[in-house]
Order: sequence, then structure tokens, then C-alpha cells
Amino acid sequence: MTTTVRPADAGDLYPTRTPDATAPFPRRHPVVWNVNADGPVSSARLDAYDRDGCLHFDSLLSEEETTACLEETERLRADRSLRMSGRVVPEPDGDGIRSVFEVHALSDTFRRVVQSAMLAGIARQILGSDVYVHQTRVNLKSAFTGSGFGWHSDFETWHSEDGMPAPRALSLSIALTENAPYNGPLMIIPGAHRTFVPSTGQTPPGYHHTSLQGKNLPAGPANRAAVAALARELGIRQFTGPAGSAVAFDSNSLHASAPNVSPFPRTNLFVVYNSVVNAIGTPYAAPRARPTYLASRTFTPVPVPPRPAA
Repeated sequence: MTTTVRPADAGDLYPTRTPDATAPFPRRHPVVWNVNADGPVSSARLDAYDRDGCLHFDSLLSEEETTACLEETERLRADRSLRMSGRVVPEPDGDGIRSVFEVHALSDTFRRVVQSAMLAGIARQILGSDVYVHQTRVNLKSAFTGSGFGWHSDFETWHSEDGMPAPRALSLSIALTENAPYNGPLMIIPGAHRTFVPSTGQTPPGYHHTSLQGKNLPAGPANRAAVAALARELGIRQFTGPAGSAVAFDSNSLHASAPNVSPFPRTNLFVVYNSVVNAIGTPYAAPRARPTYLASRTFTPVPVPPRPAA
């Protein structure tokens, strides 16, 4: 089904992908949507997330869980038929794999992790509502050849190409291998989530076929001058940790990661939760919606586990 770009007067609070450069502007929505919501994050750490747009967890998955996820990653990577589905994104140079999408629909192991009380509970608490899974993926950075990801806000993409109205979503990046300073760990500008940085340029048809490889990007990357100004003001935080550690970060956080030229691979599971009251619709700045394996249009809430009997 073909969709059209929303007209400029359709209530777009985050205009982007315009022909001419647009200045960054303050975020128009909360970060923590209900400060009194119950959940696994302490009040002090919730304040830190609100301030920085990101929060590190020393151990979110057990050793058994990370091992099982790595085994499933290898199974999916070896599935030649999966490469024909579009869910597998190749490296821009060479025959390696950069990403595998919708892993929770391809693996019971990943589905259990995504629906776990801890992970979904973090999202419910911060977003102040029931949540559904907008996207899952495994990003692989092979030893020596794993490519990087330039500075961007996920929300800018999800708003433009998926029709996400507001930045009421978050990602959990979970280390399945050690994330070290030398193998391309996640970098975030703390506090930049409170500024929306528009992108310049129009979204070409079928853009996801090339944009996910990170090369030749006419739209989507954050303006470099804006990134530089925010980084000078707020600094850059690099997130490292052993397998099982994780980072929760706001959908509008400016983030990036360098290529992996080390002899040690870096593999991370990304889970994106969106509020059920922030469901995606018509793209704001793209000629057609992306495939559902990149942006789910099934808005069923992640089940909430029953409370233990008193």
C-alpha cells in the first residue's frame, strides 16, 4: 500500500528533511512521561535518564541469556534464505553482515528477552504507558571490518520514514559480546535528547535499501555543525561493558559508533519500545512507509506479568 508525505499543516511538531537547512529547536515533549510510575528504575536513576537521555546497566542479561542470544545470532547469520527477506543488511563493503532485523519474530530466544519483565518494565516506567515492540535488530561489527554508524537521532528517522508522532520511544542496546573502547562502542551526547536536530534533503523512494548500510545518505544524518556545537557544550559519553550490560537511551538521543578495526567483534541486541499511544501512522517525510520488519504496525502491548500473590 502506497502512502504519501503528510502535508506541512498536519500538526507536525518536528519538521525535518527540508530542502534548506533548519535550525535545531527544543524538544516539545517530556522525556520521562510519568515520574511516579512503578518500575525497576530508582528515582535517582530516573532523574539521571531525564537529564542525560541515557542510562547504563551493569548487568541486564545473564551469562546464559547472552550465550543463547549469540547462538541464535549465528543461526540467523548462517540462514541464506533469510538474506532474501530484506531483514539482513550487508556491510557496505565486503560480504559481511551489518544488521539482522526483527529477530524477536525469528527466534523464541530473542522473543523471551524482548518480553521479559525487566526490559519491558524499564520502558513502561520511562514512557508512562503500555509499550509495544517497534523494532528489534542485532548489529554486528566483525573484527577488523565492522563498519560504523554516523551521528543521528533515531526519532528523526522513525518520524520521517515510519510516521512516529512524538519521541515517546526508547532503545535498549544490550551487549552480547564485550563492548570495549577499541571495538566501536556506542557514543551518546548526554543531554542532546532535549534538542531536535532536523536533517536536510528529501527521502528517496525505497531509501531503507541503502540508508541502513550507512553510505550515500542524502537525508537522515544529523547536521554536523549542530552535532559539534552540542558535543562541545555537553561532551560525549562512551558506553563500554561486558556481555550482558546494556544502555537505555531516548529515541531523540544523538548517538554514533566508530568502525571496529580491532581483532575483537562487537555484537549488540537493540530493542525499541514505543508507547501504545504513540503508534506510527503515515510517514511525515517519506513517499512510502518502510517494511514492517523495520517498523512494526502491530501495536499489541508487551504482556505485563501478573503480580505475585500477597
